Amino acid sequence: MNTRDLMKSDLIIINLNARTKEEVIEDLVQRLFDSGYISDRQSFKEAILARENQCSTGIGKGVAIPHAKTSSLHEPVIVFGRSVQGIDYDALDGQPTHLFFMIAAPEGVKNQHLEVISSLTSYLRDSSFRESLKKAKTVEDILETIEKKDKGKMKDIQEARSPNSKKIVAVTACPTGIAHTYMAADALVEKAKEMGITVKVETQGSVGIKNLLTAHEIKEATAVIVAADIQVEMERFQGKHVIQAPVSEGIRRPEALIQKALNQEGPIYQEKVLDKDSTNPIDKRENNHMNPLKRGIKNGYQHIMNGMSNMLPFVVSGGILMAISTTIVTNAGGLDHPFLQSLIKAFIYIGDGHALLFILPVLAGFIAVSIADRPGFAPGMVGGLIAANGETGFLGGIIAGFLAGFIIRALRKVFLHVPTALNGLKPVLLYPLFGVLITGMMMVYVVIDPLRGLHHLILQFFSEMGTVNLVLLGCVLGGMMAIDMGGPINKIAFTFGIAMLDSDAFTPQAAVMAGGMVPPLGIALATTLFKKKFTQQEREAGRANYMMGLSFITEGAIPFAMKDPKRIIPSIVIGSSLAGALSCVFRIGLQTPHGGIFVFPFVYGNPFLYLLAVSVGVFSTALMVGFLKEDVNSIQEKV
Repeated sequence: MNTRDLMKSDLIIINLNARTKEEVIEDLVQRLFDSGYISDRQSFKEAILARENQCSTGIGKGVAIPHAKTSSLHEPVIVFGRSVQGIDYDALDGQPTHLFFMIAAPEGVKNQHLEVISSLTSYLRDSSFRESLKKAKTVEDILETIEKKDKGKMKDIQEARSPNSKKIVAVTACPTGIAHTYMAADALVEKAKEMGITVKVETQGSVGIKNLLTAHEIKEATAVIVAADIQVEMERFQGKHVIQAPVSEGIRRPEALIQKALNQEGPIYQEKVLDKDSTNPIDKRENNHMNPLKRGIKNGYQHIMNGMSNMLPFVVSGGILMAISTTIVTNAGGLDHPFLQSLIKAFIYIGDGHALLFILPVLAGFIAVSIADRPGFAPGMVGGLIAANGETGFLGGIIAGFLAGFIIRALRKVFLHVPTALNGLKPVLLYPLFGVLITGMMMVYVVIDPLRGLHHLILQFFSEMGTVNLVLLGCVLGGMMAIDMGGPINKIAFTFGIAMLDSDAFTPQAAVMAGGMVPPLGIALATTLFKKKFTQQEREAGRANYMMGLSFITEGAIPFAMKDPKRIIPSIVIGSSLAGALSCVFRIGLQTPHGGIFVFPFVYGNPFLYLLAVSVGVFSTALMVGFLKEDVNSIQEKV
């Protein structure tokens, strides 16, 4: 549906006499009524005002698009009005409004007005189009300007559908699969729309793979973007230019990634050299365009994050069950009741007796899978279980995973010249047998003893840590959670907290969660307390940040930090550091690494003091943001 088809010459007011928002609405509705398009003027006006009461349709940049449905209309139409001097229409950017497109749609027709609003909004992003409408001298000039824009839109659609048009596919994934994965996907899709590029993004989140890329879509793509911090299936991209980047780059620099893909700047993903066993390929080369140190750090980080993402559900479920059982014991006032005794035994049996036992085996197993594909899983799991039983702590699980992965890689080379007739035995016999045996022997005779001693030293260190050192640790961990909001530094602090859980040190994890909750909550509070500092769109995003912060999703702060890093990042880092420090001052412990406000009742210590620690950090961040940021109107005046 073209915009020009809905605009009639008798519904265009070149010069509005109105001086207020209410007068604009009255004049436009009256023109619809006088021209015979609507029969019930009052009911339509009330519908328009009801929509304005929800949120102003003054979208900014001098434009307003009031709209409503009415039963007295048979087909959608647009009445256009222009004010040369501009009118205060409660626009989202606080600036005067000059161009008014009032859309009237018939009831019972599915969202026709929304389609028109979508087209108009995209048109009106073009400053030259807005200027043409402002400078038009006649009704015919206005209609001609809109008709040209419609034709340009149709041309863009045809080019996008053309077999020769450039198409991009992408994959986004992060260790927890909660926020970064979907924020990166949304950023890529939104930026691609602005650039007129066709893109499909596959998300590998906590709820599974969505928007799965087909072989045909990959074949048709100009290039592939992989914005991920964990291992994703790459074999399907053989022969394609692949741009690889951290998932945070998908959020912060989507245009740069898309441009690289369009220019095919990424290396062609190489075919695999098969070790005479088609199920177990080996990379001919792996990121050879990077220097060895950088490549090693990047690959090591991805391997660990792959293990972490698969281990996290076991930690969360087991930790919460144990925390609930501890809360019952603490607050039940005695455990004489048979039901309570049975319930606690069940929680401990399921949580500590089973769920938490899988932490190190799953961590090591999926690190090994990331390094050596499926053959690494069994040796990694066995190595992780040996690490758990040997009391080596979190570090033992990581070492077991890397050990198993690289042992399988070495075995592939050893078995490279095995007779072809024995190829079928490699994945089912040779790799599992020798992989488990060598990994197990290395763990038992080389790794266990020194790591057990180190683990006990860590336990002793935390048990004897003084208040000052503990507070300093909480301050550092809290700040690390905020400084890159889900990036590598954030993940280092998060991983450290989980490692301490395995060492029965629960205070660091409480500081980590407090620090991670502060950035989105602090920004949300700032948008509520200091409304003049934020646009309407930012205030709406701020409201969503309340729930993200309460759920321990730090990534909600990213859009605000990207827009104003010099003011936002120091504010959230200071607030998070303060929350982490106070959490340690109050000696709060937390046995689960996720859950936010929903696990506060099950903390070790006083949950109200924990809430106080987070609240102090939130208020500190909000006040700093409020004092540091400039008013929206003053910023726009400078522009």
